[in-house]
Amino acid sequence: MFIGNDVQETPAYQKNYETNNELLRSMESVAERTRAGGGAKARERLHERGKLSARERIDLLIDPGTWFMEIGLLTASGFYEEQGGAPSAGVVAGVGVIEGRECMIVANDATVKAGAWFPLTAKKNMRAQEIAIENRLPTIYLVDSAGVFLPMQDEIFPDKEHFGRQFRNNAIMSSMGIPQIACIMGPCVAGGAYLPIMSDEAIIVEGNGSLFLAGPALVEAAIGERTDIESLGGATMHCSISGNTDYKAANDQEAIAIIRSLVARFGPELGARKLFDRVTPAEPAFAPDELFGILAHDRTRPYDTYQLLARLLDGSEFEEYKAEYGRTIVCGYGRMDGWAVGIVANNRNIVRTAKGEMQVGGVIYSDSADKAARFIMNCNQRHIPLVFLQDVTGFMVGTRAEQGGIIKDGAKMVNAVSNSTVPKFTFIVGNSYGAGNYAMCGKAYDPRLIYAWPSANIAVMGGAQASKTLLTIKLAQLEKQGQTITPEKQAEMLKEIQDRYDSQTNPVYAAARLWVDGIIDPRDTRRIVSRGLAMASHNHEVPKFSTGVLQV
Repeated sequence: MFIGNDVQETPAYQKNYETNNELLRSMESVAERTRAGGGAKARERLHERGKLSARERIDLLIDPGTWFMEIGLLTASGFYEEQGGAPSAGVVAGVGVIEGRECMIVANDATVKAGAWFPLTAKKNMRAQEIAIENRLPTIYLVDSAGVFLPMQDEIFPDKEHFGRQFRNNAIMSSMGIPQIACIMGPCVAGGAYLPIMSDEAIIVEGNGSLFLAGPALVEAAIGERTDIESLGGATMHCSISGNTDYKAANDQEAIAIIRSLVARFGPELGARKLFDRVTPAEPAFAPDELFGILAHDRTRPYDTYQLLARLLDGSEFEEYKAEYGRTIVCGYGRMDGWAVGIVANNRNIVRTAKGEMQVGGVIYSDSADKAARFIMNCNQRHIPLVFLQDVTGFMVGTRAEQGGIIKDGAKMVNAVSNSTVPKFTFIVGNSYGAGNYAMCGKAYDPRLIYAWPSANIAVMGGAQASKTLLTIKLAQLEKQGQTITPEKQAEMLKEIQDRYDSQTNPVYAAARLWVDGIIDPRDTRRIVSRGLAMASHNHEVPKFSTGVLQV
């Protein structure tokens, strides 16, 4: 069924367009500063030593003209300020195409504290490995790191989700038959030395690459032996004496050529399989730029979700499931870049039920949850991947909703999402509040990829409600202490609480903590789904789907 229509450039459309474009420009400005890493001078120092930067290495590694889908660009934004900051947590990660194959690439950024590992570096590295494991992606490590950032060692070293987990993941990936290639392009010390040697093959760059458990200074302090870097862990020593490394390269360029040559020789069984249906891609019938004018600039206002879908789906064609039932969630089948997908999207319009009752857009009612759960189960039965478009304020509350069984119906939807085995992709378009985040496949429900649009807002509840609730609690505490607060002071306190809450619901705040894999231009939604399904096709099969007990 063809959906959508030409939009009228009304004042509301223009206001939406300008506001959403400004949000995108603001996010792109943050992203551009982050991509600069430690800055131009730090990059120049690398060049003087004959080294490329992390991003230059990746550009050379991937196939010409292909797109590097970055994971966690804004990780650690606003963190480690006392240490001068750590843009992108000092590591660049993402999926690129090498010799025609999707590969996970993890590259230390030596312009940021010599590539030192911060706590969030560990979280980001493990997110990259998680994606590689889920999708059986060959993984390339471009190693150039001074090791753990020692002033924060207690937050990096001993816990389950700290750095040791990476090496455990190396071993698990190897047992799964996932190829791993490491290239030592700078220092690789202490525990970090295990990562390249636990990979299938290791390359080391002469003159710049070094690999050892303890550097010369620590060796002298520990056992009194004086040595130099080359004798202790240089390229010639490891390639000719220890046998730890397999290939020696004269420079970064030769090392990258070796990696490409190795990937080119992977057997055909390591390539993509036809697990999911794909036909020749078609562009939407309407201009994707119009997404900016359709999405409401004020998150409390309704807008037409079908108009968004018409600018995301191939040919603007959408086969809606149970169109007249549970209308605050839109479910149906379409294609993105040729791939067949099931869409689960929050409907932000106010809708009228068959009984003539009004339902608030963006809220999940019992009938909506029931419909979505059934649709998700259908997609799993047919091996159709799922795309969730979140703009949800939560589940309906109140006596009528509770008596109608909203808890059991919500639990049914959460159960279906939790047990879904087809690839799931989540995009936070607007609001992502409370249990609505869970039901619509938030981060805790293992989407293969989860990205936010610049308009995203992630919180346990809306800012106005939360701020008033927090203010009420604060006033009650002060009254117990015998303090009287004037209306003017209350307004000042409310603004302070609101500003703090708003800063925590901003998508950059979420991206800094890897709650989302990044903040994207809405027009990139289609190609992210397409890359995600190309990645997912590296798996052998789709696991059997089975739900737990469903309350009915």
